[in-house]
Amino acid sequence: MPPRLAIIGLHAPEYTHLRPRHFGPVVHHETLPKVLVRDGKLFVERSSGVGMVEVDKVVYYGIFADDLDVIAALALWGGPCFPDPHAMLDCRLKLPCLVRSLRYTRFGGPWRGYVSPGVSLSTPRELVAKWGNWHCGENKERVNGDYESTQSAILEPFFPGEAVRIVLIGDRHWQIRLTGDDWLKSIHPADADFMPVDAELLEDSRNIQRGLGLSFLGNDYIVGEDGRKYLLEVNHIPNVTRFGALREAYLDEVAHFISGA
Repeated sequence: MPPRLAIIGLHAPEYTHLRPRHFGPVVHHETLPKVLVRDGKLFVERSSGVGMVEVDKVVYYGIFADDLDVIAALALWGGPCFPDPHAMLDCRLKLPCLVRSLRYTRFGGPWRGYVSPGVSLSTPRELVAKWGNWHCGENKERVNGDYESTQSAILEPFFPGEAVRIVLIGDRHWQIRLTGDDWLKSIHPADADFMPVDAELLEDSRNIQRGLGLSFLGNDYIVGEDGRKYLLEVNHIPNVTRFGALREAYLDEVAHFISGA
């Protein structure tokens, strides 16, 4: 019998593209399904109806509010999963992922800090406080002078300059100019677009990719007004649907994984 595939997190257009590439049964969930790991086997709730079915391969995409335990379950199972759930576990939480990535980047300086909830500080220079585990420019605040944190937060200097993202999917790579109406930049505005790839940022991103064991990633950097470069964060599940070239490359990687080639 052909292997049963579980596709978790991909929306209908991407699922529709991939479904003809697999000739066996498929369980598809756009959000997190219930899972069971027992005796070395993985069971996932059916796409429709009741009950659970054993699956042989998993494709996982997305960031969900309570996904860490499901990713841990996929790692416990130990079967074929794209991307590697152990790498996802290391990178799902933003602060630990950043700390790990600082071991592999050339552009981690000058320093990063941390503040607990309820701690007050006074800063003579402008900082950025980041909290939570979402991306896309959310949960960030510029800090200057007196500040009292209401949540656990990363602290880093505010770096004026150009925001860019290096996206790696398999052996392919791109650089994107991030844009926005204010200091928060992202991939989503209409004028965000591809740009020539900086060789140093590409090399740095490859080092981080190898160090963290990620199949694909999106690294956000600032290229400062003085030309210096700073790693801001690592997106372990970067957006791949904003640009057609990224979507095509990602779906090719997933199809390659599904086919077992």
